[in-house]
This record gives sequence, C-alpha cells and structure tokens, in this order.
Amino acid sequence: MADVHTPEVRSFNMSAIKGTNTKPEIKVRKILHNKGFRFRINNRKLPGKPDLVFKKYKAVIFVNGCFWHKHNCHFFKLPATRTEFWNQKINGNVKKDSENLKNLAELGYRIMIIWECSLKGKTRLDDQILGETISTWLRSQNKFCEITGLV
Repeated sequence: MADVHTPEVRSFNMSAIKGTNTKPEIKVRKILHNKGFRFRINNRKLPGKPDLVFKKYKAVIFVNGCFWHKHNCHFFKLPATRTEFWNQKINGNVKKDSENLKNLAELGYRIMIIWECSLKGKTRLDDQILGETISTWLRSQNKFCEITGLV
C-alpha cells in the first residue's frame, strides 16, 4: 500500500516524534510520583539513558515504544514501504537495547521495561495495578521485570 502522505509531510510527521518526555513516560512518572517515589530522568551517564533512575533502589526503568523497540504486540507492524530501511533501523534499536541492558546489569542496576501497550490501547493495564506492580518490584530484589499489555 502506498503512503497516503507526500514525502515532505511524512518527514515532518516523523520528525515530530519525541524521544523523551513522551506521554507514556509522563504517565509512569505521575503514577510513581503520586506513590511517593523520587527519581531522576534520562541520566546520560548511564548506558541507554534510562527513562527513570532510582538511585536509592539501584534500579532503572525504560518505557519502550512498541514500534521502535520491536515488541510482539498489536502496536508493532513493519511498514510495507522501505522495508529494508525499517528492518535495519528497528533491528539496530533492538541490538542497542540488548547491549545497554547488559551494560547496566554489569554496573549492578536492576532493570524494568514497561511496554507502551501496557499503558494505552486495548491491552492497557489499570493505573493502580501498574503502580502497585512497579512499587512492589522496586522494593524487591528482583533483577529484571517486564510489564507488557499482552494477555
């Protein structure tokens, strides 16, 4: 299927996609702040620039977009045009993610990944359940946790 936008309009739309302070990130921040957690955002000194860093708990949280990080859910669909480009781009993101997680674990950080599909859409989780799940994990000693909207 051909793109419904001109290349200029498509380029403008893609340039408007933010890398930080996205709606899903802000939603997670609000939930955790209301539960009394304090954190730093986008620490550039850490591999992968985690979205949330909890120094007290030696933990980080990534809020990943399902499309950009190739999550196996209803939000990810490889574009039908320029397939080779998108395959390289998205697989490169996945490879960088893997390296960053490995490096963070070597530094002794505990890691949580929250997928976009758990925050919006038909598979989103209730905010209260999401907040309880995150706060329970932060207070635990579990090294890794992944929150997804997949059933």
